[in-house]
Amino acid sequence: METTMEQAPPERPVPIPDEASQPFFDAAAEGKLLLKHCAACNRYLAPQAEFCDKCLGEAVTWREASGRGTVYSFIINHQVGHPGFAPLVPYNIIVVEVEEGPRLNSNYLGPNDELAVGMAVKVAFERAGEVIVPKWVTA
Repeated sequence: METTMEQAPPERPVPIPDEASQPFFDAAAEGKLLLKHCAACNRYLAPQAEFCDKCLGEAVTWREASGRGTVYSFIINHQVGHPGFAPLVPYNIIVVEVEEGPRLNSNYLGPNDELAVGMAVKVAFERAGEVIVPKWVTA
């Protein structure tokens, strides 16, 4: 008699906060979207920015964003780049231009056929492993 053992599906890769990104993930757990902000030129930057790419200012701090934006670009991915994503295929990858200016990569939580460039979206939050990450829904 042959025994078959079921294998658990592979887990999706998830972000692992470090010292620099911990405030971003802490805020997301509270339902807030944080961006970096340059005090020298009053410009918002993407969360990973270490200095301002406009004025090269290093006085960059975290600031809460509105959580509103528009879809700048998107794709519908039909390939399995990692086995943990196989159950989601096809899934979307979007670029959102937030009201404050930066563009963020993420996912849209609605049906793929709803997506359109220029569509108004607002931030929503979803658990990914041990952290909460920003995703987007129709505004």
